[in-house]
Amino acid sequence: MIGRIAGTILHRAMDHVLIDVRGVGYIVHISDRTARSLPPVGEACALYTELLVREDLLQLFGFPTLLEKEWHRLLISVQGIGAKAALAILGTLGPDGLGRAIALGDWSAVKSAPGVGPKLAQRVVLELKDKAPTVMALGADLTVDAMPVLEDEPTPKSAKPRTAMPAPKTNFTAEALSALTNLGYSPSDAAAAVARASEDPDASDTAKLIRTALRLLAPKE
Repeated sequence: MIGRIAGTILHRAMDHVLIDVRGVGYIVHISDRTARSLPPVGEACALYTELLVREDLLQLFGFPTLLEKEWHRLLISVQGIGAKAALAILGTLGPDGLGRAIALGDWSAVKSAPGVGPKLAQRVVLELKDKAPTVMALGADLTVDAMPVLEDEPTPKSAKPRTAMPAPKTNFTAEALSALTNLGYSPSDAAAAVARASEDPDASDTAKLIRTALRLLAPKE
């Protein structure tokens, strides 16, 4: 299994990138969102990858973080969602937007991805509603950038040295979800409340996000 590709960009397009790794070129399929975030041709690049194996085809799909890779894995578990359709959804919504859409049952947001019709979007929301909170809760642990280059990792001669990326910021959503489930709320209810609460500009840290979510979860008189 090829889990990560690191090398020099030889060619880039909106749906794939060609990466040279010590003389071997790998074509990696990516979302347009990921494509926009990559450096220019000739510079260093690293992506987490998933290898799709079929009888007559081998394809690599690339992701800037483990979080996106995990969402892609979940999406392709839905009947009718292939690897490229999953990339289109991630490219349209991003991992945070996808988690929010599923938690809120907002299939219309999923439908906004190219090639995804209403029935398929509804199926994504329905089948992943109970699985999405787990990924959302692990967001802080999975938001690991693929780019950091270790000191003992050779940097391609044609590429500019890249310094290690800073540690990811605290994931307020993950912490709030963990707190609410510890209080006894179901993962799906907690995820929906946190998704709604995160839209409040005043919910700017974990404590405020939890308080806002608890107000949403409180029984209505």
